[in-house]
Amino acid sequence: MKRFWLILLSLGLVMAFSVSAFAVDVKVSGEFYAAGLYLNKASVADTSSYANTSTAFYFQRLRVGTDFVVSPCLKLVTRFDAMERIWGGQRSSVPYYTSADPQSAGTRAENENIAFDLAYIDYTSPIGLFKVGYQKDYEFGTVFGDRTNGPTAGQIQYLIQKGPFIGFIGYAKETDKSLSAVTTTTATDADHDSYRLAGIYNFRHGEVGALLLVEREAGYKTNYSSGGPVPPNHTDFGYLQNVYVIDPYFKYQIGPVALQGELQYWWGDAAKWQNPLAASTYLGESNMSISALSVFLDATANLGMFYVGGSFAYVSGDNPDSTERVEGNIPGQSGGLDWNPCLIMFNTVDTAYWAGSVAGYDGSVANTEMANAWFFQARAGVKPLPNLDTMLSVSYAMADQKGSYNGNSYGWEADLTGTYKITNNLSYMLGIGYLFTGDYFKGYAGSNKVNDDYIVINKLTLSF
Repeated sequence: MKRFWLILLSLGLVMAFSVSAFAVDVKVSGEFYAAGLYLNKASVADTSSYANTSTAFYFQRLRVGTDFVVSPCLKLVTRFDAMERIWGGQRSSVPYYTSADPQSAGTRAENENIAFDLAYIDYTSPIGLFKVGYQKDYEFGTVFGDRTNGPTAGQIQYLIQKGPFIGFIGYAKETDKSLSAVTTTTATDADHDSYRLAGIYNFRHGEVGALLLVEREAGYKTNYSSGGPVPPNHTDFGYLQNVYVIDPYFKYQIGPVALQGELQYWWGDAAKWQNPLAASTYLGESNMSISALSVFLDATANLGMFYVGGSFAYVSGDNPDSTERVEGNIPGQSGGLDWNPCLIMFNTVDTAYWAGSVAGYDGSVANTEMANAWFFQARAGVKPLPNLDTMLSVSYAMADQKGSYNGNSYGWEADLTGTYKITNNLSYMLGIGYLFTGDYFKGYAGSNKVNDDYIVINKLTLSF
């Protein structure tokens, strides 16, 4: 009998590992990069312990996407990151179950070895396209505000196309705090759910679209903690967030000029207290609404060997004098993780993720996602050879609301980059960026001194 089961198990394993040979086609794509980075100042605050500390290291990442095509209309889409490390550097010392990674569904420790970000079914049915599983999250319109470089989320998406029109309905479970085998919480209805409805219209020279985003964040209903006295009815002493976003965009080509733009208006409830009387009595808090705005405009003119362009972006900040309304600094309201206009300022992909935060005084940070800011950029490039692209950009940013800080200027940044395509799949990039640090990073005291900063980065990228 044991021999029979051993033979049966062996046949099962052969079937499992051979299934792709007769039932599934496999399509593999991905990207590997190895890069070196030098940052002259780890902090722009002159009195910081990192003020005179530079950093230089090599790092790498492998990202592989694999589609298991069962039939022309059905496939399983997966993607993983692997060997995401600083060469010879210290590995993450935080336990894998508590170390969040801002750019992955896995933890930082898992990405240093291997972590899967995507796994979903893609089914083109007679009535439309269905996607079910962990997918890229917060991706719509232009690159501005997108977060596909961030954590993915479990989602259900439905898309239908009729001629030039595309309709979309989606649901994402951003956070689940239900009692389960791996969660010891006793909370009920404390999840973060996201609902999406969108339409896109394609025409000859471009496209237009709009997204309605509904974010229901119930995680503060039972978890709110204050430093003050505990109210008698503390079991319902918390608040609900209902955030709504309308997000129209356009892309248009006029001859050699490519135009694009996006606008996001945020409204809803920043804090809708379950017990308004207790919140007012014990914390001095009241219900707070939301009214926030983000705008992005970009133009690039391709003139043969040369090209010129510019970008404008605005993300509203929160007015500290407004006590009943939130005008900015709302979770998710930023330039996003995918849009990195400079090498230092507002760069989260290379500078912040690998070198860490470039901080000033009193909590100010130069290389976070763009928020509470006005941003202006002019750029020009030349392609002297078909496989060589060089570009110079000059950018200026200032805070929308400086609060109690001494100034509102983030500063000026000049970036020079060159990218050479060695082959169709292999490219090398060299970039130099210099930040003329603004007085926003002086924090509360005008007597604080800040230092300018510069970065040198080079990256070898293989795409396949």
